[in-house]
Amino acid sequence: MILDGRELRLGRLVGDGRAVVIAIDHGLFDGPIPGMENLPETAAKINPAVDAVLLSPGMLRHCHGIFARPKRPLAVVRLNWNTVYCFGLNYFGAKSVYMAEPADALREGMDVALVSLTLQTGDEERDAANVEVFARLTSACHALGIPVIGEYFPTGHLKMTPERLHADALLGCRVVTELGADAIKTFHTHDFKAVTSSCPVPVFALGAEKLPTQRDALLLAARETADGAGGVVFGRNAIQVPDPFSFQAALCDVVKRGVAVEEAIKTHRLV
Repeated sequence: MILDGRELRLGRLVGDGRAVVIAIDHGLFDGPIPGMENLPETAAKINPAVDAVLLSPGMLRHCHGIFARPKRPLAVVRLNWNTVYCFGLNYFGAKSVYMAEPADALREGMDVALVSLTLQTGDEERDAANVEVFARLTSACHALGIPVIGEYFPTGHLKMTPERLHADALLGCRVVTELGADAIKTFHTHDFKAVTSSCPVPVFALGAEKLPTQRDALLLAARETADGAGGVVFGRNAIQVPDPFSFQAALCDVVKRGVAVEEAIKTHRLV
């Protein structure tokens, strides 16, 4: 069987079982945050052992150095913008809009696309419009041989009970899969195995809010993989640490090789 470009790129992402993705696209919604004020400098601290780096289309050319190495991570580029992430701007509608055309991002060096979907916004027409943005971008990526990580992000997740967050993620991730995503990115829930088993594609779990210690972050990653995650997507928890390079090496050990958290902490001398 001859693999097409989409299958080859997806295979590189999850070829050895589980993927570690480092997210540095926060400036799209939060502006400069601690540890990511100068994004090229931040990108230079990313360990080449990780599988991919998530960033915005406008920053891809400024961080090209990390993608020019012989052993390099894949460039995952976010293609739509959603007000659901703009916590500092007091938006509440969770409206999704086009941000970059897949062909343009491909020319810039994109390997994998990320397209987000938010439902249950409280406005039926807005939900439908969000689905249309997701479906059109996914179709355009597939036409170019680009795999799509479909991100499902519940509206108002910080105010949800664990039960409500799980129900929302369980429904939303299946919708994203049905719309054609090649992998999923979403929140870890209290019954995450139900989410992963209901989707026939890899489900990557978020690091979400910054945790108090590096041990806490590694323990979260271990729980996520034990619950069937096909990998993790960590941002603040992998960047806002004393030594991002060492932490990411430990994260790869825990997620990709099943190393115990305490052993990874000792090996990489995390404090």
